[in-house]
Amino acid sequence: MRIGHGYDVHRFAPGRELVLGGVHIPFEMGLAGHSDADVLAHAVMDALLGACALGDIGRHFPDSDAQYAGADSMDLLSRVCYLVDREGYSIANIDATVIAQAPRLAPHIPEMRRSIARAAGIDPAQVNVKATTEEGLGFTGAGEGVAAHAVALLEGILSERSGT
Repeated sequence: MRIGHGYDVHRFAPGRELVLGGVHIPFEMGLAGHSDADVLAHAVMDALLGACALGDIGRHFPDSDAQYAGADSMDLLSRVCYLVDREGYSIANIDATVIAQAPRLAPHIPEMRRSIARAAGIDPAQVNVKATTEEGLGFTGAGEGVAAHAVALLEGILSERSGT
């Protein structure tokens, strides 16, 4: 078994859509970033990559590479899951927390779970998403952006890459 943790943060930006967990959320601003800036998907990808000791999303999908400009993070998540599979692991579960003062995310959580599960090729029952505010504290509490944490548990055999 392998455990990985991921974290991501993006500031709000006008003129962009807000995408979290592959779900378009109605809000007056989106998140600034090279791709679609989906902080939830990015935290999940980093958790999966971390569990496999494969670095982070910046290593695999650098923001200096024009091919990832505006990229759909669900497509990138599918590519990360291919790497997880190639390493000989399967996803046991993903648990994530989105931190945002606004908008209210609870109504969108079931679709976020389904979207992440679909991209990862797993059952939605293996994905948990929670949302919380910071009660006005910090940059997320001030409404300046959104952050996300994710933990992934992988199970499987050790890869040939590890020499066992």
